[in-house]
Amino acid sequence: MTVIYLTALKFPIGELVATPNATETFSMETLEACLRRHADGDWGDLCKEDKTSNDRALRDGSRLFSSYEFPSRGKLWIITEADRSATTFLLPEDY
Repeated sequence: MTVIYLTALKFPIGELVATPNATETFSMETLEACLRRHADGDWGDLCKEDKTSNDRALRDGSRLFSSYEFPSRGKLWIITEADRSATTFLLPEDY
């Protein structure tokens, strides 16, 4: 089991969960780096409207969604539930 330590988060991330596809496709280092970006409010490769929606969700407690694209491996999505109970790593086809 790997432990990821994060400090100065913009929001609680809750329990970390990953689909088998996410852990088979991306290294733990990549997952951790993307989680740090997500937890810092860097929503990755989203359109302006989706980034604005996430910024609003920080204030109103809605679900948070990030997408990070890797040319050789595809997209990694990270979703933090509205109640902040869990954050999930997944691939688009896992949704």
